[in-house]
Amino acid sequence: MAKTLTPDICVIGAGSAGLSVAAAAATFGVPVVLVEKGRMGGDCLNYGCVPSKALIAAGKRAHAMRDAAKFGIASVEPEIDFRKVNAGVHDVIAAIAPNDSVERFTALGVRVIQAEARFKDRRTLVAGEFEIRARRFVVATGSRPVIPEIPGIDGVEVLTNETVFDLTRRPGHLIIVGGGPIGVELAQAHRRLGSDVTIIEAGRALGREDPELAAFALRALREDGVVTHEGAKIASVERRGKTGVRVHVETAGARIVVDGTHLLAATGRAPNFDNLDLAAARVSFSARGVKVNGRLRTTNRRVYAIGDVTGGPQFTHVAGYHASLVLRPLLFRLPARVDPSIIPRVTYTDPEIAHVGMSEEEALKAHKGARILRWPLSENDRAQTERETAGLVKLIASSKGRILGVSIVGANAGEMIGLYGLAIAKGMGVRDLASWLPPYPTMSEIGKRAAITYFAGVTRKPVVRALIRFLRIFG
Repeated sequence: MAKTLTPDICVIGAGSAGLSVAAAAATFGVPVVLVEKGRMGGDCLNYGCVPSKALIAAGKRAHAMRDAAKFGIASVEPEIDFRKVNAGVHDVIAAIAPNDSVERFTALGVRVIQAEARFKDRRTLVAGEFEIRARRFVVATGSRPVIPEIPGIDGVEVLTNETVFDLTRRPGHLIIVGGGPIGVELAQAHRRLGSDVTIIEAGRALGREDPELAAFALRALREDGVVTHEGAKIASVERRGKTGVRVHVETAGARIVVDGTHLLAATGRAPNFDNLDLAAARVSFSARGVKVNGRLRTTNRRVYAIGDVTGGPQFTHVAGYHASLVLRPLLFRLPARVDPSIIPRVTYTDPEIAHVGMSEEEALKAHKGARILRWPLSENDRAQTERETAGLVKLIASSKGRILGVSIVGANAGEMIGLYGLAIAKGMGVRDLASWLPPYPTMSEIGKRAAITYFAGVTRKPVVRALIRFLRIFG
């Protein structure tokens, strides 16, 4: 007979979103049950953000060795032991894993059940030998990579972000299907670590990003030696030899063949809820994700859904943001609503691309008289000292100077974008940025310089100059 648990909150999924809810609720002394069928820490720790950024860091070190001559230091071709690179990636995962472990959450007071979850009815969840009847449920089951439907793909081994970090031998030629953030990040990292890399993208690589900014990153990829085929359709895939792969590609009316040793799918993700039986809980969903309102509540008033499973922006910081929002009604009966305008995103290429708020195109359509303010990294003293002058900051402001959006491409763009998310959240304007005092020399100064250009026309106005001449009369 199943054992019945009656916690206040039951969280399904131990990724970033679920762990944040469980930890915070338990800290307030609320009875919490956390159900996870896989590895604690979810996609970000085990297959996503953490291993990919560790691999990118290794590639960046190798690139720095090849590119040292501009500092008067002899450039060298690094000796890369890919097995040790892989071990370093997993060392990073292991260093962070205790923060997400069963032991830590049990110590916090969370009841952790390691089993597959399935809804029995609107208010009952079955997990292993337990039936859980909670006051509120939080679905935080994340997402999984999608393998594209391509003729012949079932006959070859396909890597995804869940398997590529298991490679202990360097790929000879990595073919990547998909030119979005995951594809280009892994492309550049592997190329810098010595692999040949080809990206095949059906549309425009980094198609979601501002084309002006994406061009900087794609130029750097090509300079690194990454081959990109945009506007390309994969006609078929077949095995080549014992372990290789051959990809038949149609591009601009021509048909080409790309031979490689490994094939990586980076074409998108799908929500994880197939075995959860959401229908039994009367929770509406689609292929895109669990349907939620602006307060992250599903069609079952007892059930919330947060993070990737909702089909929105698939970022760890969004998962954490969602967690912070649902904690307000769960614990304090306070309202909370998602604000998409403050959600930043970063593509961790070199140079990085970061964005928050409206894009240039969106702002010009929605706001009459919107202003686009730019400042290049090449005009920044710190960028010159670091020899990192490729890139720019683009501020998008309303006709009255309110900041609507910010895009940055360049070194450390991801570190800089947070300030602008705060500025948008607080309704700040270019006048606030122009009066901000960043330390010198830092790359963060470029935002202030861009903001100052908003007032450039004022210096040339006859009435302003006349006022200054008049005031000089008084000494």
